[in-house]
Amino acid sequence: MNVGGGGTDGAAGESSSAASSAISKWVFSMSRGYQHMLDKSTPQVLNRWIFLVVIAFIYTVRVYFVEGFYIITYGLGIYVLQLLIAFLSPQVDPEFQELTADDGPSLPTRGSDEFRPFVRRLPEFKFWYSLTKAFCVAFVLTFFSAFDVPVFWPILLFYWLVLFISTMKRQIMHMIKYRYVPFTFGKQRYTGKKVVPSDDASISRP
Repeated sequence: MNVGGGGTDGAAGESSSAASSAISKWVFSMSRGYQHMLDKSTPQVLNRWIFLVVIAFIYTVRVYFVEGFYIITYGLGIYVLQLLIAFLSPQVDPEFQELTADDGPSLPTRGSDEFRPFVRRLPEFKFWYSLTKAFCVAFVLTFFSAFDVPVFWPILLFYWLVLFISTMKRQIMHMIKYRYVPFTFGKQRYTGKKVVPSDDASISRP
């Protein structure tokens, strides 16, 4: 009967479970710290976008000096375009809302309609976060030669420009058709009911 072997296996199992528990605690602590950092950066809109511009600049410099990874850049451009369209689109498409005719929140399409704030399909923070992750992943991929597929980059640039122009044209036509602007500046604000002065009210009486 191998009693010593059983004791050794038990000790190994305990040490393995202890190591696993330590790793789980470390991962949980890192995830909490990362989420706390994201929560603190939420109101820092300008600083977040400056950070994104710096990352995009570093990626551009990296691609320029290595003179490659154009396929990754093309895929990144397509992904950025998809995010941009989601950022500029309303959460509820007026075209589908006309078909369903539900009672949910909608965009005002007439001057007599009550003003409603523009609700994006992709909120600003998620838009920034997705862009940041995309540039970081693309930057990491530029260190693997397997993704450096030889291609004539002006063709990819031409395809992307055609896709960008056609997509933005369709989006602008959608904005014009349903009369909405995907930005908050310049919109009307409710200031309350206008009070008529007592002198004017007395003059207007017969």
